[in-house]
Amino acid sequence: MHITTASPFEAWASFYVIVGSSAGAMTGLQFVVMTLIAQTRPGRSRGQAVSAFGTPNVVHFCAALLVASILAVPWSTLRPAGLAIAGSGLLGVFYSVIVIRRARRQDEYQPVFEDWLWHTILPVLAYSALFVAGAVLAGKPAGALLVMGAAALLLVFIGIHNAWDTVMYLMVSQRMPEPKEAPRGASDAGRASTPELGPGLHPTAQHEQADQASHDR
Repeated sequence: MHITTASPFEAWASFYVIVGSSAGAMTGLQFVVMTLIAQTRPGRSRGQAVSAFGTPNVVHFCAALLVASILAVPWSTLRPAGLAIAGSGLLGVFYSVIVIRRARRQDEYQPVFEDWLWHTILPVLAYSALFVAGAVLAGKPAGALLVMGAAALLLVFIGIHNAWDTVMYLMVSQRMPEPKEAPRGASDAGRASTPELGPGLHPTAQHEQADQASHDR
């Protein structure tokens, strides 16, 4: 009699359906955020800031979707699945290093600690956890699957937080008026029509000095 053993992935099937579908939906939300960025002050160059704080969100959502898809494949053994997850985590770590370099080079926005935490530190932790969990999946499937689930969910939360943070930043920046320079002709005309005053003298003081000079004569 042939006995089939249940795959350890089956217990996580519903979880990864939720995570994968949420990551796919949030990817569409990020496209909306990118549209808002393009429409807000389009004259300014935002390429470096978008590469550091906008594009990584799409990568995080896609990474969570990729993890859910890999673990939904009916693998015959755990080793290929572990290698696929470990490879994805390693690529994520490399990409996070690139994001850190972009965030340090860009000069359009000055990040604070919360930005470094959500845009650089937490993604590195999530991708590193995927790499380690994938490497030990064949030997310790129970613990590895738990770590994979936590890392995938963390990537979704990172993307949601960063997308919302970007929207709030755009809303605040739109309400702040930009300084406008006065036309050169108007400023020159104003200076020409305004009599030059002596250092530290009010117009009334100058008038009194003129009266005193005529009286002395």
